[in-house]
Amino acid sequence: MIYSNCHEHLLDELRWLNRLIAAHVLRLRRVNFYEGVRDFRNFFVDDAEIDVLLNAGIFEDSEHADGQKHEEQVKSLLSQAEQIRTEINRKAEKTLKQGMELPLNELAKRFGLSDFELQFLVICLAPQIDARYEKLYAYVQDNIARKFPSVDLILSLLGHNAAERLHLLPYFQRSSPLLHYGLLEYQEDSTGTSAAQHFLRADGRIVHYLLGIQAPDHRLRPYLRFLPPISWQAVVIEDQFQKRLQTLFRDIISDQNRLRPTLCLHGRNGVGKKTIAQALCSEAGIALAAVDIQKLQRKPEKFSENLRLILREGILQPCAIYFELPNASDHNGQDADTYLSDLALEIMDLGWLVIFGSEHPPPGLLSDMLNIIETEIPSPNYQAQKNIWKLHLNGQLSKKELSNLDLLTASFDLTGGQIARAVRQAEQQARILHSAKRKLTLAELIKASRQQSQTTLEKLALKMEPHYTWEDIVLPEDALAQLREICQWVTHRNKVLGEWGFEKKLSQGKGINVLFAGPTGTGKTMAAEIIASELRVDLYKIDLSGVVSKYIGETEKNLDRIFTAAEHANAILFFDEADALFGKRSEVRDSHDRYANIEISYLLQKMEQYEGITILATNLRQNLDEAFTRRLAFTVHFPFPDAQNRFDIWKKIWPKQTPLAKDIEFENLANGYKFSGGNIKNIALAAAFLAAENNSEVNMMTIHKALKREYQKMGKLVEDLEISNETIK
Repeated sequence: MIYSNCHEHLLDELRWLNRLIAAHVLRLRRVNFYEGVRDFRNFFVDDAEIDVLLNAGIFEDSEHADGQKHEEQVKSLLSQAEQIRTEINRKAEKTLKQGMELPLNELAKRFGLSDFELQFLVICLAPQIDARYEKLYAYVQDNIARKFPSVDLILSLLGHNAAERLHLLPYFQRSSPLLHYGLLEYQEDSTGTSAAQHFLRADGRIVHYLLGIQAPDHRLRPYLRFLPPISWQAVVIEDQFQKRLQTLFRDIISDQNRLRPTLCLHGRNGVGKKTIAQALCSEAGIALAAVDIQKLQRKPEKFSENLRLILREGILQPCAIYFELPNASDHNGQDADTYLSDLALEIMDLGWLVIFGSEHPPPGLLSDMLNIIETEIPSPNYQAQKNIWKLHLNGQLSKKELSNLDLLTASFDLTGGQIARAVRQAEQQARILHSAKRKLTLAELIKASRQQSQTTLEKLALKMEPHYTWEDIVLPEDALAQLREICQWVTHRNKVLGEWGFEKKLSQGKGINVLFAGPTGTGKTMAAEIIASELRVDLYKIDLSGVVSKYIGETEKNLDRIFTAAEHANAILFFDEADALFGKRSEVRDSHDRYANIEISYLLQKMEQYEGITILATNLRQNLDEAFTRRLAFTVHFPFPDAQNRFDIWKKIWPKQTPLAKDIEFENLANGYKFSGGNIKNIALAAAFLAAENNSEVNMMTIHKALKREYQKMGKLVEDLEISNETIK
């Protein structure tokens, strides 16, 4: 005979318990513990009712039995209890050999419970699975309100003499497994003063577990989320690296120590740490639950308690527990040390299989307290990103658009998580804007990718929205060719560095550093906008007033924040008037010169480490340190426009919607006035406002008046201008 389910097992345990209670009842009656007062039936439980509850042939007719008869019945009941216990153990052993695990026995194995502790648990569990035991416990404890067993009652049921009771007492200390792991919980009785009068009940989650219900503890609902199993086909990583992870995880699982090593997967946010953990656990046939540790930290007074429940859940399921460690910047150092110390202590006590995920290697405090095996998850390279795009798009991109996937991959350095979110976001936008089902477009994916690249950089720099195209800029052919070459470098960077192997030849300097040099108003900012528009990436203008500081070390800190935030922003950093920041290093005459040179050296280092696009714009190229120019991939000269270029600018500056009079002499304007492109833009805008005020077309009269205003702003004489005194009509 074996048990077909856990309920049969529990019923046998209750049969065993019934004999113990019956024997205890007889011992109490022998000393006339109760008086048969029949007129207060609502205030106590009488003998007859107890006899009915415990019947099924347990009691003989004992109303007039003498002491000898009572003693024989007690011995008989205790003997029956021993026989039932032996039968239970035999059936449980056979059941286990048949491959079926009984929750009660499994609980004992997972938490290291002794036979006595299992019996305590059954005694405390009984009234929570069968309400009739509430009356039985109230009866034997002579208190209708005491429906759960006290320490004294448990000792009386299992300890038949003073020596046995003393032997069992240590099991009721709070350090004992039953109480330490929260399987049982103390509830103090206000009517009793001694510890023996405190009663015990089984934890609600443990009751469900023993009944075969594996629903997670309801108290953990805000913090714990079970992740679905996935196969390695959903993970895009290099084959050899995958095999190393699989071997490492198998070694951790097979470790026979009570506290297994803790695996820490660290790498860039969205690189796939949680996905890899899912694949590892799925392959091993182990469930995985992820913890929202930030929510746990919002209730610091219950942080340790909730951690214990979470880790205990990992033992009960069983499942691996995944903690995404917050960055140190999320809270101050003292708070971080407190949380990490509590986390390590609870894992040391209750951790079964724990996995950490973090952006950086684990803090020293955790490494000192736990046996951590760390491995870095690298960011996906160009080919891996392309494969991830294809995996998540799953045929949603048309063949024509699919051919442009190289441009999308080259323009954005995204992780697997960011790519997945970008695809979902593009799908949602497509549903909102288009009622009919259709393929996604590259433009929708680029827009979603740009949003996924948003970082804290916006707090440190001004985000510029590109408005210009190649048709708007007027430059010499060589300068235009260089601007297009910059875009080509970005487009083909992955092929040259990756496929053609140049990445192995470059320890640093994999980014693209560009210098735009030329007088004010010659189109440097416009060119930066055009490149950003062509590459479909964000453009951030660095506000030098917020970067350069008179305080020692502050400039470096500000620049470090900028380059760190821009590291994975897939954006162009545009330093305007860069000579103020990237000036020549001077001979050291005082401490100020020494620290200024340190700042410049630090900037050189950050520029070499940064793998994105950096554009430096300056009016005075000769002021730049030669160390910068050696690190530049491109130096584009923006000359003051000659007459032909000024003519082209005058023709292109006007929007198509602007009404222009036929009397405008663009050639005379280009030859007669030496303005930069920026000046011409100002004049055109001022002339348009003058024409709008007079409800007329833009003509030479309005342009001449705007010219006069521009000269006045520049502090020049207006002697060469012939402006009519007639009122513009």
